[in-house]
Amino acid sequence: MAKINYSYAGGKRKESSARVRVFKGKGENIVNGISAEKYFPGAVMESVWKKPFRVTETSEKYYFSAKVVGGGKQGQLGAVVNGIAKALVKISEEKYKKELRKFGLLTRDSRIRQRRMVGMGGKSRRAKQSPKR
Repeated sequence: MAKINYSYAGGKRKESSARVRVFKGKGENIVNGISAEKYFPGAVMESVWKKPFRVTETSEKYYFSAKVVGGGKQGQLGAVVNGIAKALVKISEEKYKKELRKFGLLTRDSRIRQRRMVGMGGKSRRAKQSPKR
């Protein structure tokens, strides 16, 4: 049996769920078969998915591979970050858990879209128009 050389964790945000593997060493960060820089373009998104590595000061030690399904890009980004943080805690709980918890990266953001309500004119917060005459 081959030795597993990665740490695995799942992350969620809104309708997105990510399966993340964090590997030891240097390699390319991949999301759904595409490099993370291309999948999450722009400096803002890059700073978000690099945050767990920056907080734990492990950007040179580890890289990740992720499969993400559901939701939009922002939700998928949040799911990947949550998965990376959980996988890093599995690698070394005493080293990384306190810092990641302090920055709120281990907590699943439970905010989801408010569902539509019956009798509200099709939207969740809209009220039906009242007749004027």
